[in-house]
Amino acid sequence: MDARVSQIVVDCRDPRSLVRFWAALLGGDPVDRARGWSHVEPPGGVRMAFQPVAEDKAVKNRLHLDIEAGPLEPAVTRALELGATRVGKPVTDDQGSFQLMADPEGNEFCLVSAGTAPE
Repeated sequence: MDARVSQIVVDCRDPRSLVRFWAALLGGDPVDRARGWSHVEPPGGVRMAFQPVAEDKAVKNRLHLDIEAGPLEPAVTRALELGATRVGKPVTDDQGSFQLMADPEGNEFCLVSAGTAPE
């Protein structure tokens, strides 16, 4: 079998709004589609599609995105300006640093700054 990820689909209440958050964060132009769907194709990334659902997010994600962000704090500040929220404190380990975030509908993602952790 020759398989690849063609897009990542996010369930959400307001696809038109949420796609604009992700387009501003990752780049690309938001596209509103038929039946309430929206999507964005970030440069060099995989298409993210946003599917309308009636219910709010209720529990922790079972899958999340790691977004490579360069220096962590400027990326966190930008995400906060766009409507994300910080979840907890930054974590640093032997792979680098990351900050757990939530998008405007509560979907979790990590902003990641690769590098060596301080000794």
